[in-house]
Amino acid sequence: MIRLFVIDDHPVVREGLVAALEDDPGFQVVGAAGSFEESLPLIDANRPDVIILDLELPGTSGLKAIPRLVEAYPGARILIFTAYDTDERVLGAIRSGARGYLLKGAPMQEIAQAIRAVHAGESYLQPRIASKVLAELSPHKRPSTLSHRHREVLQLVAEGQTNRQIAVALGITERTVKFHVTTIMKKLGADNRAHAVALAAERGLL
Repeated sequence: MIRLFVIDDHPVVREGLVAALEDDPGFQVVGAAGSFEESLPLIDANRPDVIILDLELPGTSGLKAIPRLVEAYPGARILIFTAYDTDERVLGAIRSGARGYLLKGAPMQEIAQAIRAVHAGESYLQPRIASKVLAELSPHKRPSTLSHRHREVLQLVAEGQTNRQIAVALGITERTVKFHVTTIMKKLGADNRAHAVALAAERGLL
């Protein structure tokens, strides 16, 4: 019996998913919540095997909740169940410790398959999601190298610092920072600063 916990802020979605999961004799839904904050005492009390997590939540977002859940409950597997499939969310969730990623609208058979896969210690990505990950990790998008200065700039970008703050921290001009950031994004094949950070982390550059 696989013990499940559902975190989704939409009552209709949450209750419908719980009802569908409870129809499977191999699953036991031990709790559900509408936010990360609400879920903590319930997860602590019920110790689920798999946590089904939406990324868009009030308060702490699902993306920020993943590493905290992984740290607090290392025995639980995280399965993302969301309507969003942007690169930042997909790569961010996987990098943070999610073991599976499903889009809402997936048939119940596939949801059950994903739950069993992540519970067994495997990963589960829908083909649409897997193709995104593979595209981001393809050789032609990998930078040959990032200089020491580029890594310094990228680390400060990852910490949320502005170009001006980075310039002060590194003792260079703001214009030089902008040049470095542009170069970094080009080398990584990133669309924006956040995308660059996600790709760099995925490739072990941070």
